Amino acid sequence: MNKSTNQNNRRGFLSKMLVAGTSGVALLSSSVFAGGKNNGNDGTTELDDDQKDRLFFIYQEEKVARDVYHYLGELYPDESTFASIQLAEQRHMDSAQELCERYGIDISMIDESVYGEFFVEYLQKLYEKCIKLGKKELIDALEVGVLIEETDIGTLTDTIDAIDVEKMPADVVNTYLTLREGSYNHLESFEARLARV
Repeated sequence: MNKSTNQNNRRGFLSKMLVAGTSGVALLSSSVFAGGKNNGNDGTTELDDDQKDRLFFIYQEEKVARDVYHYLGELYPDESTFASIQLAEQRHMDSAQELCERYGIDISMIDESVYGEFFVEYLQKLYEKCIKLGKKELIDALEVGVLIEETDIGTLTDTIDAIDVEKMPADVVNTYLTLREGSYNHLESFEARLARV
């Protein structure tokens, strides 16, 4: 089956899933992947279509966080929270990107050097919403940080709850758990900063 046929046939997760958590936002359709293999610690060497869709989405969602924090950091240069968490989000992106490449998920359409552009329509709209809200004043920008982290936690929790850890490569499971823990830490940082405003 060629790449074009794979792309047209992949509908699963991104076309029907609702993000868990406070945002309750419906995800819009996107399917852009190719097959891949890896040596997982549990003997699993491939991800199915739904697992690939989820991983691609998480990679893009981490880019939303990085790009929004980059923008807000420039808008509010005296607020160090955005700059420090932006660096962490880049590491989150790198972790997800590494898994995408390892498991043969096509991310060639993503240019990480371009800020504010996303392949998944829902994430493009989320970015634009966050930028619009964050422009108002610093307190709104910090609340955007809370929104982003709660959205990330919801996506990761839904993904973790949906997977069978016995059938997933250990590196993927561990990355999801690490990303979620990082998002909880970022959420705490934004909430603590808001308490001081």
